Amino acid sequence: MKKWMVLCLILVSAMGMMVSSQAGNTQMKTTMARGKLVYDRYCLTCHQADGGGVPRMNPPITNTEYVLGNKQRLIGIVLNGLNIPLEINGEEYENPMASHAFLKDGQIADVLTYIRNSFGNKASAVTVAEVKSARAKNK
Repeated sequence: MKKWMVLCLILVSAMGMMVSSQAGNTQMKTTMARGKLVYDRYCLTCHQADGGGVPRMNPPITNTEYVLGNKQRLIGIVLNGLNIPLEINGEEYENPMASHAFLKDGQIADVLTYIRNSFGNKASAVTVAEVKSARAKNK
């Protein structure tokens, strides 16, 4: 009888993890879809459809420390823009990036999660709470 109870508990736990994983996958797919819409509208022109950027003007967002590294720095770039020369992979980029602080916190979280998980990138998601925190620090 004890073996049967243990087996039932293991099965219930495994099913719970599967359901949780499926819910997480659905949520990530939704976030990625919303992020792509924001990217296509506000980012694609400069950073291109493949994330490769424009040589010597707009930096790539593929496999760079700026995208895959510190999330607060990346959020800050979206909120404040960037108007200093930037060197990535030995190439300098000088075209300024305008502030996108007009975007809602959810839009910024979605687009940065999309960027951090597209174009061959694989990094953790950016949350609305992280964007809210960064925005509050900028005021």
